[in-house]
Amino acid sequence: MKYYNEYRLKDGRTCIVRNGTEADAAGVLNNFNVTHGQTEFLTTYEDELTFTIEQERAYLKQKTESEREAELVAEVDGVIAGTAGVSLPRNAEKTRHRAGYGISIEKSWWGIGIGRALTESAIECARTAGYLQMELEVVADNARAIALYKKAGFAEYGRNPRGFRTRDGRWQENVLMRLELD
Repeated sequence: MKYYNEYRLKDGRTCIVRNGTEADAAGVLNNFNVTHGQTEFLTTYEDELTFTIEQERAYLKQKTESEREAELVAEVDGVIAGTAGVSLPRNAEKTRHRAGYGISIEKSWWGIGIGRALTESAIECARTAGYLQMELEVVADNARAIALYKKAGFAEYGRNPRGFRTRDGRWQENVLMRLELD
């Protein structure tokens, strides 16, 4: 899915949110490694990355050409500060109305509006693609993200007390949230 929008950040800079392209593969992989090493709030650890540059290029190309899915990048001053994805969790007739949503932002960019920009852009992409509902899971301890999602209109519909298990054996409760788009 092709997408482009500009947002004014809290610090006055401009954040460009656009679809990630093949040329962004190295930057997206770097962002993945950095973000997944900075927090326990994401689904995977940085050492679980298995994509090569070539695989990332192919993935971004597929998402750009898709009518229903998107991989967005948030670019500030020429740097990829974060990414977000809108995806079809399962291509089955009963679930084609549901879009999955995931986001990650480098910690040095937190708190200036990039999360809002990516979330608003993802919602716009999901609506354009014809989805009727967006869904996400967020670690219950991630109060900032939960506040962002609620402000965007997402509502909690359940919890999974054993959503994630950290390498040191701790359980992380996941909050299930959804946004009706119709």
